[in-house]
Amino acid sequence: MKNSKKIVLVLAMMMLASNGYCQDKKAVKMKKNTQNIKPLEIKPSATSSEKDFDFLEGKWKVQNRMLKERLNHSTEWSEFESELHLRKTINGLGNIENYYATFNDKPFEGMAVRLFNPKTKLWKVYWMDSNNGTMDENPVTGWFENGLGKFYTRDVFNKIPIIVLYQWNATNPEHPIWSQAFSTDDGKTWEWNWEMTLTRLEK
Repeated sequence: MKNSKKIVLVLAMMMLASNGYCQDKKAVKMKKNTQNIKPLEIKPSATSSEKDFDFLEGKWKVQNRMLKERLNHSTEWSEFESELHLRKTINGLGNIENYYATFNDKPFEGMAVRLFNPKTKLWKVYWMDSNNGTMDENPVTGWFENGLGKFYTRDVFNKIPIIVLYQWNATNPEHPIWSQAFSTDDGKTWEWNWEMTLTRLEK
């Protein structure tokens, strides 16, 4: 019963947030004006399904590697550990991820809500965290094919229009890898700025 109430609360937050929010993954603020952002046209793969994230269910230790400066020709990376928990919800059409880390000696918690649309065969991923207490206006949208998931959205970083890519590589389901990249030239080139390598703690 408690889990049902939490799910209802999360979905209610999503409806409220659609009227008016910062998109980045895990803990880094992204200043932006999203009112004039043209959405991307994204088509699903032939195999896209509600079972795409089954590999991620359970609890994981996460080794993070993060670029220290984004879109500034940086080659310096920082590394740290975190933890990720995921459980399915709404009869398998969605899942909720909790992400736990420490930044500047302060506890950080993030939450991803992923929803699969059976009609479009596409996933949408909504992110919120303890830094901002808000939900992204432009969720990444995408699909899986042959163990590789790609999820895109348009955004603005430091007043620069970008495309954001979240990539899941689940070809090794015991050590899946999540990566994030930004493109300033409409997807022609990408700067990879975050990589998380997961090791299972328990199912």
